[in-house]
Amino acid sequence: IPGMRTAIGREEFLAIVNRVGCAVIGQSGNLCPADKKLYALRDVTGTVESIPLIASSVMSKKLAAGADCILLDVKTGSGAFMKRAEDAAALAREMVGIGTRAGRKTAALITNMDRPLGNRIGNALEVMEAVQTLRGQGPEDLTELCLNLCAGLLALSGKGGQEECCALARKQLGNGEAFRKLKEMVKAQGGDESALEDFSRLPQASFRKEVFSSREGFLTRMDTRLVGVAAAQLGAGRERKGDAVDYGAGIEFHKKPGDFVRKGDSIATLLTSRKELLSPATDTFCSALSFGSQPPEKEPLIYARVTGEGTFPVE
Repeated sequence: IPGMRTAIGREEFLAIVNRVGCAVIGQSGNLCPADKKLYALRDVTGTVESIPLIASSVMSKKLAAGADCILLDVKTGSGAFMKRAEDAAALAREMVGIGTRAGRKTAALITNMDRPLGNRIGNALEVMEAVQTLRGQGPEDLTELCLNLCAGLLALSGKGGQEECCALARKQLGNGEAFRKLKEMVKAQGGDESALEDFSRLPQASFRKEVFSSREGFLTRMDTRLVGVAAAQLGAGRERKGDAVDYGAGIEFHKKPGDFVRKGDSIATLLTSRKELLSPATDTFCSALSFGSQPPEKEPLIYARVTGEGTFPVE
């Protein structure tokens, strides 16, 4: 978002939160100075995947930020660090335990990252989709997850039960208040709020390429990790720390797992500002796709909710 600042000091951050009700801030080097050193040690000692060390790294930042209520979105699946749901649940329980023992109201949702969430991947593309979602026009899966996360945090804050809080959040999407609040926050942080109404003011990619189905059948799977790699190859992410990010690059989905496709149907559009990146990214994206004659078994978007009292499946 043009002009939007997330590198803001603590005093300004708190002032915006008190005035607007919300703000987005980037992690500073002073928030958890020990965490960076510990992560470097984990890297060289082969303990990056240690659940206790992951939990302490994540929660150190959450606790240092000062929130009274903390709701964690713990991903599982091909696009997540935790590939198995049971590992994600173990991590969630560890983090919720840390938060609870530190005197914070803490809970976690274990959510599905075995397929892309929403219909867009990429920086400006995801801003567009966030705006559409806050206007009540977003993809069904992204909207459902956002409502559940919002309801979970409202419930932790004492605003009612999960269903009551979900209805409250849905009302704010329908009456336009959620979108108005986003514009207010963006303006407070120096951003051009008109870009949220006119997407042409957001970064745009110069080149695009449609990916068509080479066969007929059900799209049974999209390997989320490979889709993410393809997006990074287009410039939407970094391969090395110093790489520049192409904010207009990314992927728009026209089909998702479970959809029936005919030969020649458009599955996705790849976008980038460097034409030579389209070919390798297309190869990677196509390798992420699986097809079959039968529709895949439907997987839940949210597997479970973890609180200090235990782990509870979500219907």
